Amino acid sequence: MLNSINEFLGNILFFDILFGKVDGVSIPFLVAWLFFAAIYFTVIMGFPNLRFFKHAFEVMLGKWQTRDDVGLITPFQSLTTALSATVGLGNIAGVAVAIMIGGAGATFWMIVAGLLNMTLKFTEVTLSLKYREILPDGSVMGGGMRYLSEGLREKGFTTLGKFLAIVFSIFMLGGSLGGGNAFQVSQALGAVKAEIPILANDPWIFGLVLSIITGMVIIGGVKSIANVTEKIVPLMVIIYVGASLYILMVNFSSIPDAFMLIFKEAFAPTAVAGGVVGVMVQGFKRASFSSESGVGSAPIAHAPAKVKYPVRQGMVALYEPFIDTVIICTMTALVLVITGVYSGGTDTLNAIIEAKQGAALTSAAYGTVISWFPIILTISVTLFAFSTMISWSYYGERAWVYLFGTKSSIIFKLIFLVVIVLSSLVEKLGPLVDLTDLLFLSMALPNIIGLYILKDDVRNALKEYTRKLKDGALEEERIK
Repeated sequence: MLNSINEFLGNILFFDILFGKVDGVSIPFLVAWLFFAAIYFTVIMGFPNLRFFKHAFEVMLGKWQTRDDVGLITPFQSLTTALSATVGLGNIAGVAVAIMIGGAGATFWMIVAGLLNMTLKFTEVTLSLKYREILPDGSVMGGGMRYLSEGLREKGFTTLGKFLAIVFSIFMLGGSLGGGNAFQVSQALGAVKAEIPILANDPWIFGLVLSIITGMVIIGGVKSIANVTEKIVPLMVIIYVGASLYILMVNFSSIPDAFMLIFKEAFAPTAVAGGVVGVMVQGFKRASFSSESGVGSAPIAHAPAKVKYPVRQGMVALYEPFIDTVIICTMTALVLVITGVYSGGTDTLNAIIEAKQGAALTSAAYGTVISWFPIILTISVTLFAFSTMISWSYYGERAWVYLFGTKSSIIFKLIFLVVIVLSSLVEKLGPLVDLTDLLFLSMALPNIIGLYILKDDVRNALKEYTRKLKDGALEEERIK
């Protein structure tokens, strides 16, 4: 049944550019939709991903706080909440899947997409802060639902805005239960049961324990989630990046050759990768899935940020794709390329590749250098999955509240926890990975339409902010 649903959705959402194929490879429309949007917004916004990189870091550290700041959590907590959703198994399992299919060259296009996606994330987060709403229960409603409905209403597109907001929310619910839940549980279980044999026969134990722990956090709302992510995100990044750096240092002499292979196969890939276009598609797709730029999910996490200017939190959001894709995903890709496990060669590796067990392949790659690394990866995978799930539970809950009201939010939380247990029983991941990508990327369709219509709001706000920054007005507002 899952295969039939996957094929049906694919026929609806994916089609060849110009109704054909390029180099014999089908181009997913939503991947192209996101990539061209990232280029467009980077250009018309004047490359804020480069111009405000330093300033954004200062905002993140709290240097530009004012007495007029409004919100529930700090800009840094908003960033870590968003990062806890993006820095997940996409960095471990997703990168491995991209290289399995597209070869080493997929890494190059993943980095390119990551740099461009920084502006896309800046744009949508700025809009989220501009159109956020404080609800009667004290929580904040932001993200694509708000700027699609309210932003487009101000432009005279009331009906279109409401329609896009509802479609977006429905896709958000699917993405939350799929990519933010089922995919995370299944991939994490694949790595964990290799270290804990009992889970191979009784995987429901893993699902039940993870469900209980997740429930203890998400019941408390965004403040509870932010308090946890503020602590867990730096820890999991340090553990995983530290292990990656160790392996890269051990194989330091191989890094130049790895980059040469990545660059070479980006433009002259192996036949199995599907040509240059096939490699580009895998790189762009994985960067979009990993950083979530343009899909409208992260703006929900940034909406409660305590800032005066919406564009200021947009600048903080620039760091999401940079940390997630340009740094962490690249490190994973380098280890996979240096060790060469993505090409198979043994019965075990071939079986992992055929099943699209990305986390297991990454574990095998790291294990070739650090014999006990599978234990570290098990911890990292569990932390990554857990952090992603608690953030995506909030995203899905906000979409549910938008559709059905605040009082029913507990219903979604309970559904989310039940899905965790059920997902631990899924064995074949190939169809699940494909279906997850479809549900997740579908959010970009209504979201990007809204960004195009509202682009002048962001561009004008950025110009005004830049003017105040240059003439010293922002410095006078700052709490010294």
